[in-house]
Amino acid sequence: MEKVEAYNKAWKLGVESNDFSLVDEIYHPDFKAVDAVSGVEVDIDAFKEALHTLKDSIIVTPAEALIENEDLLKAHRYNRYKEADIFNSVTVSLFYKDGKIINQETIFEELDYDPSQERDWNWEDYE
Repeated sequence: MEKVEAYNKAWKLGVESNDFSLVDEIYHPDFKAVDAVSGVEVDIDAFKEALHTLKDSIIVTPAEALIENEDLLKAHRYNRYKEADIFNSVTVSLFYKDGKIINQETIFEELDYDPSQERDWNWEDYE
């Protein structure tokens, strides 16, 4: 399975059923990252908690690989915050050690338009 497919599958399972077993399989036990919003260093449990907190207020499209090799997955997706109709373009760079994600950098760019208007999908496809 490609890295981006494993990443999408793991987080989708976490959102839909609060089952993070696949996330635990693809993330290194020593994973650390700086949270893009707070600027604080976090571990994978903090990412899981954030997703659990946000899952009812946000729609996330599956990530699409921009670059994928043995040591790196750079992927892109969109977020929509339901109540505020706020849209983000999200680029995530995942760095690998021993075949698992050891670090992650996420860049959020707020959009002043709905990105689904330019594409052949709609947000309901991902609710």
